[in-house]
Amino acid sequence: MVRYSICIVDDEEIIRDGLELILSDEYDISCFVDAESFLAGLENIAPDLVLMDIGLPAMNGIDALNIMKKKRPDLPVIMITAFEDINMVIQSMKIGAFDFIIKPMNPDILEITIKKALSSITLRKEVKILQEKYLKDNQPCFIGKSKNIEDVMDFVNIVAKSPDTPIMILGETGTGKELIAKAIHFRSPVFQGPFIAINCSAFPNELIESELFGYEEGAFSGAKKQGKRGFIEEADNGTLFLDEVADLSLQGQAKLLRFLESGEFFKVGGTTKYKVNVRVVSATNKNLEELMDKELFRKDLFFRLCVVKAKIPSLNERRDDILPLTKYFLYEFNKKFEKNLKEISKDAQVLLLSHKFTGNVRELKNIIERASLIARSDVLTKEDLGLYQKPIDVQPIEPVPFEEQTCIIPDNGIHLGQLLQSIEKKYMAHALKLCQENESKAARMLSMNHHTFRYKWKKLNKII
Repeated sequence: MVRYSICIVDDEEIIRDGLELILSDEYDISCFVDAESFLAGLENIAPDLVLMDIGLPAMNGIDALNIMKKKRPDLPVIMITAFEDINMVIQSMKIGAFDFIIKPMNPDILEITIKKALSSITLRKEVKILQEKYLKDNQPCFIGKSKNIEDVMDFVNIVAKSPDTPIMILGETGTGKELIAKAIHFRSPVFQGPFIAINCSAFPNELIESELFGYEEGAFSGAKKQGKRGFIEEADNGTLFLDEVADLSLQGQAKLLRFLESGEFFKVGGTTKYKVNVRVVSATNKNLEELMDKELFRKDLFFRLCVVKAKIPSLNERRDDILPLTKYFLYEFNKKFEKNLKEISKDAQVLLLSHKFTGNVRELKNIIERASLIARSDVLTKEDLGLYQKPIDVQPIEPVPFEEQTCIIPDNGIHLGQLLQSIEKKYMAHALKLCQENESKAARMLSMNHHTFRYKWKKLNKII
């Protein structure tokens, strides 16, 4: 449950005490008697909402709002006024006030106004909590709350402490294998060193050796005059991440194995032996055992790289993380596209939770990027997602023969009409729930006409 903080700025003690009494059960409250102390306090606190009186002593609320908006432009402010001065209200709204309320305050109107103001920052608040929980000290980490991911991150924290142990990360495309590799690096003793990532499938066989080990001057036609440092040398005293390592040619595998066994290498075209201190983390989405059986991957290299293995679950295996990730991506694309998407509709959430992700987190990110770009309101809808929703295949249910059912009639009898109405309503309500409140689908599920279903449903809700 997200808990919000509110600053109350009012010179009347009775107003401050009254507001604090009404709001303190649901919100964290800070009170200030004047604008000057509030503006000074903004240096040390980060409220989610401000309730500020216009008629403050010394600096008035309008001037304070003007200064505050320059410091915290996204902070919503509700102005309080003792009388409805249209000019003052218009002036405060132009500066950036969210709304205003008039003394004496109606508690119901106050609550509605506060809820509306906080809804504008709900997404930003939730993502901030996610970032504080999962992205501590700007270290790479998985955002999520599933047990699967907690287990992975616990494992990462353990294996990262040994900087000499090679680690193999296994997982489907788009699960975030490079993110795990970075998490290992930043939690290891070599975290201050470089993190160098190389996609082994991105280089042709004839170039992989020079890319890994570098080359000397004049090593081959087209070589740079001064030669070139390879990725392994660049990763000295740090971490080398070999993504898609299964795509290395057999020749490239042999060169890599020789380096792993000694920590030494020669540049292409050179005779000088180089030695580096590099932690190797590799990753693949392929089945290395099958490749070894087909003699496409060396067994000796496999045992060198797979001293420790980490298996990253697919997004379909960690469905509890879909909505936290969605909110995080939505917040990021809000900033990128300068949008003001505040929330995800219930229908869109249901659709995302029921979708089978073949591209994992990368697919989810792409879906939210596209949806954020085309969304026309401040709420992300299921239409924005562009996902196909498989229709419910409703098969008529064969009625159970009467003689197979058990009839129980108490001694004092029953009201058959009311019983039948109660049964009807129960089944119609359950059908609506299964069909996500879609009356047409629920009617088909009960072998009824749509209009008949709607008429009977309204009638039963009035009677029972």
